[in-house]
Amino acid sequence: MRVIVAPDSFKGSLTARDAARALADGWLARRPDDDVRLLPLADGGEGTLDAFAAARPDAVWHTTTVPGPDGRPVDAGWLLLPEGTAVLELARSSGLPLLGAPEPRHTHTYGLGAVAAAALDAGATALVIGLGGSASTDGGSGALRALGLRLRDSRGRDLPLGGAALADLADLDRAGLRPAPPGGVRLLVDVTAPLTGPRGAAAVFGPQKGAGGDDVAALDAALRRFATLAGGDPDRPGAGAAGGTGYGLAALWGARIVPGAAAVAELAGLAEALAGADLVLTGEGRFDETSLGGKVVGALLDTAAAARVPVQVVAGQLGATPPGAVTAAVSLVHLAGSVESALADPGRWLHAAGDRLAARVRPVGQNTWPSPSPAGKIGT
Repeated sequence: MRVIVAPDSFKGSLTARDAARALADGWLARRPDDDVRLLPLADGGEGTLDAFAAARPDAVWHTTTVPGPDGRPVDAGWLLLPEGTAVLELARSSGLPLLGAPEPRHTHTYGLGAVAAAALDAGATALVIGLGGSASTDGGSGALRALGLRLRDSRGRDLPLGGAALADLADLDRAGLRPAPPGGVRLLVDVTAPLTGPRGAAAVFGPQKGAGGDDVAALDAALRRFATLAGGDPDRPGAGAAGGTGYGLAALWGARIVPGAAAVAELAGLAEALAGADLVLTGEGRFDETSLGGKVVGALLDTAAAARVPVQVVAGQLGATPPGAVTAAVSLVHLAGSVESALADPGRWLHAAGDRLAARVRPVGQNTWPSPSPAGKIGT
């Protein structure tokens, strides 16, 4: 059989590439003659750079030291492709895991803007920015300030960084804002949230960043104030991505918001890989209703259905029943016996999941998918 192993990262546990290899090793332990290809994917959040790097070995890694979401310095990696496109991942410069402690009103995206500036200084002619895993709810104002935007209060003083400070915004000065690159800016998102309101950045994602009820109300009001002066479309799907960074970069820098999972899958050549495949294995840390709404698994299911290739899913936890297009599903928590055991050694249990799924394959001619392909290798 020709099998494509195309998971998302198992957030907080394994990168998509490591998850793919563990699954593939488990599968080949049971079926060593199969042709297994690794195709790690992402949706704009954690793991996006790794997915791009796997798909584009000609990319050059760079590292820039920037202020993290709470001001402490962090080393943020990014990629420069030969054609001039720089690929950035917000999580590496302004992500939640970079915080020492939650500071929902004061964290910011300044580091992301500093990385973007470094990429432009290095000659980038276009930017692709993965938005996901943000530690802040500042509407992308921090990133824009690193690029030259000035935000002042009614007395002409520059505002401090952070989302809450936007409540005092009286003047938005674009004069020093660095122009976007000639090839444009694409924002890869995995959510459809608007900027504000009950489905907006503060209400939906603020609690994940430590925001209590009063914090959510204050941040939502501050983002509304920002939108009043910045213009653009705060109700656009994806405007609320990464604490409203999707909105800020779209409104003030002309960036385009696009579905991240589809963009990464296109770059990785998923459709071409599936054209000759008999089966695809995918997975993520938790499979639930949100998995089908712009995440890697949902986008892959759509592509696989068009190619008439069956899909099997491995998840850390199964919080919902997979749709009928999924021919088998395995939970790492079920295999390990507990959440704690699964998290303690995710590679081991992904290997076990690959082995278990391979064991379910019936002899050639009895499967519902096409006849198996020759060879027995792992492709990357």
